[in-house]
Amino acid sequence: MRTGIHPGDPILLSPDCQVDELLSLYLCRSAFVRLEPETKRNYTADYCVFFDFLWARGKRWSQATADDLWDFEDWRTRSPHNPRKVGASRWNRGLAALTRLYRWAVAHEHMMSSPVETRSATDRYGQTVQVPVARAKGARTSDVRWLTPRAFRRWVDVGLCGHTSAGTAAPGWQGRLEDRNTAFADLLFSSGMRLGEGASLLTFEMPHTQLDGGRYYNGRLARAVTKSKRARTFYASAHAVAAVEGYVESTRALAVRRAQVRGRYDRMPKRLVLRQTGFHRRLLHWRDQDGREGQTPLGEATVAERMTYFTEGPLGPEPLWLWLNESGLPFRPGSWENVFRTASQRCQDELAGVMDEPPWCTPHMCRHSCALHMLVVLHHVMDVKLGLSPEERRDFRLLYGDPWRMVQDLLGHAQLETTRDIYLAPVADLQLRALLLDPAPGTDQTVRSDAWVMSLLGRIARESENIQDLDQRLVSP
Repeated sequence: MRTGIHPGDPILLSPDCQVDELLSLYLCRSAFVRLEPETKRNYTADYCVFFDFLWARGKRWSQATADDLWDFEDWRTRSPHNPRKVGASRWNRGLAALTRLYRWAVAHEHMMSSPVETRSATDRYGQTVQVPVARAKGARTSDVRWLTPRAFRRWVDVGLCGHTSAGTAAPGWQGRLEDRNTAFADLLFSSGMRLGEGASLLTFEMPHTQLDGGRYYNGRLARAVTKSKRARTFYASAHAVAAVEGYVESTRALAVRRAQVRGRYDRMPKRLVLRQTGFHRRLLHWRDQDGREGQTPLGEATVAERMTYFTEGPLGPEPLWLWLNESGLPFRPGSWENVFRTASQRCQDELAGVMDEPPWCTPHMCRHSCALHMLVVLHHVMDVKLGLSPEERRDFRLLYGDPWRMVQDLLGHAQLETTRDIYLAPVADLQLRALLLDPAPGTDQTVRSDAWVMSLLGRIARESENIQDLDQRLVSP
C-alpha cells in the first residue's frame, strides 16, 4: 500500500524476471487504475502479447517504433506463422490498450513519440478526434449469441448440476456449490444483469419471495456497480429469487459458519462492519478493526469496498457480499467466467454424441438471451393478453413505451440502437407482428401460453444465426 500498489493491480515481469518501474507506475498510479476490472484484465493481456513480441526483437516496450507496431499488426492478424491470429475486434481492443499506454508515456515525457500513428477523424458528435491509423475496418461491434430458455435449462442441468444426457445424476458427481452456481446463472438469465452487476450484489439488495408475490420481483442496482454509472431497477423471476434464497439459507450459511469457527474473518486485512440509515438514499455507516468510523452512500460503494462489508451476526461477523467461495470469502466477479467455461466444457463432453451442437453459455450470453425472451414476452402481452385494439395499443405505447424501449430500460442501455441492432438482432428485421399473430399449431388463437412463447422462440432460433436451441428430437412433446 505504501508503494502505491493495491490489491488487484497488475504487475508485469519481463522474461528475465525484472519489474519495469516506469511500466508499474502506469499500471498502478495512472488513470489506468480507474478502468473497469474486466477492461484492466483485457488490456493487461494485450500488453503482454505486444511486449513479448518486442522482447523477441531485443526491445523493451518503451523502445517500440511505428515499424514495430505495423509488423506486430501483420503478425497478430495475418501471418501464417502465428497459430493464434485474432480478428478485427480483438486487434482493435489491443490497439486501444497500446494507444492509452503510449499516449500516457508521451504526455509524461517518458518517450519522445508514440509508435501508434494517428489521423484526424470526425466523431458522431461532429468533433475532430485522433484515431489510430492501424485500426481495423469491418470489426463487429459485438459477438452476440443467445440461448432459448429450454437450451439454457439443458446447459444448467448438464453443465452445472452434473446430469447425464438421459437427465439423471452422473455417477460420482460432487455437486460442490451447485446451488450457488445455478442460482447465479438463473439470476443473470432472468434479470439481464451484467456479470459485474449480479456478482457484486450485497445480501440486502436481493428481493425476497412473498406468499402473495407474482412471477417477478424487483431490486435496485447501485450506480457504482453499473456500467453506465446510473442506478436502475432490475427484475428477477420468482424461480431465480427462490433459488438465491435457498443458497443463502443452506450452502452459504454453512460456509459462513465454518469461516467464523476458523477465524478467517478475523484475519482479513480489511473488514468494515456496517449499519444502515435512510430509506430512499441509504447511507452505510462502517467501523473497521481499529475502531475508526466513516460513512459511504450505498450508491457510491465500489465493488472492492463491497467485498469488505460485514454485519454483526449472532455468532460473529458475517459478510454482506452475496456470493461466497467454499472458504466463506467473497467470490470475485471474474471467477464466474471459469464456472461457466467449465460447465460448457462438460456439456460438450456429455452431449456431443446426442446433439449436433451442445449448448454453451457465458455470463453475458445470459443477458443477451434475457433481452430476446423479454421482447417476445412483452409483444405477446401487449398484442394478445391485454386484448387491445389498434387505437388502444397506440395509447398504451404512448403511456408506457413500446417493448423495444422497455427492454432498453431493463438492460440499462443509453442508446436504443444498442438494444435493437446488437442484442436483439435476430428479431430486428423480422415482422414480429405477423409472427405473434400466427399461433402455434393446435393453439387457441385467443389464449397464448408460455408453451406458445417457447414455440415462437424456437421458430426464431431456426430462422436466425447464433441462437442456441434444443434439437427437435430432444424437445419433450
